[in-house]
Amino acid sequence: MPTLLDQMGGVSGIVASSIPVGVFVVANIVFELQPAIIAAVVAGVLVTVWRIARKQPVQPAVSGLLGVGLAAFIASRTGEARGFYLPGLITSGFLAVAFLVSVLVRRPLAGVIWHGINGDGQGWRNNPLLLRAYTYATLLWTLVFASRVVLQGLLYDANEETWLGVARLAMGYPLTGLALLFTIWAVRRAHRASADPAV
Repeated sequence: MPTLLDQMGGVSGIVASSIPVGVFVVANIVFELQPAIIAAVVAGVLVTVWRIARKQPVQPAVSGLLGVGLAAFIASRTGEARGFYLPGLITSGFLAVAFLVSVLVRRPLAGVIWHGINGDGQGWRNNPLLLRAYTYATLLWTLVFASRVVLQGLLYDANEETWLGVARLAMGYPLTGLALLFTIWAVRRAHRASADPAV
């Protein structure tokens, strides 16, 4: 049975789904709104065609294309580049709330997602050390999503389109990478502690 990561097309699928957004951010800084919208949509189509040609799962690329299509539609209708970032802001806000609530109900999403990706089941919740590690990791992810909403939301309200695009890129993979590294470190540390009979 394919894991969640397999269904997402692996790491390359996750990266591919975000390429159109990166193209829009750069194109909007260099050019104007309409060329940026066109460039982002074209990038989404090219990524989808490329994955089909390589016989790779297209679902991530199609999801990314639909997402960039929605963002492009909003930007086009509002006539403002900042409209392109509105779906991402709403998504980050939703994720911040979802991750925080998951901690409060003692089902931290970092653990649910981690074991969903690896196909390991949800027995980890019976291990206090793992539950604590995933709780800390989930709180960090909550902070990541919340910081995006706060900072990018302020830039959105101030209509600072260029800095909003820069913030979108800077707070994308870099922050995600740091949170992922912490999650991996915390989980591996908890696994080692669980295996130690002296603990």
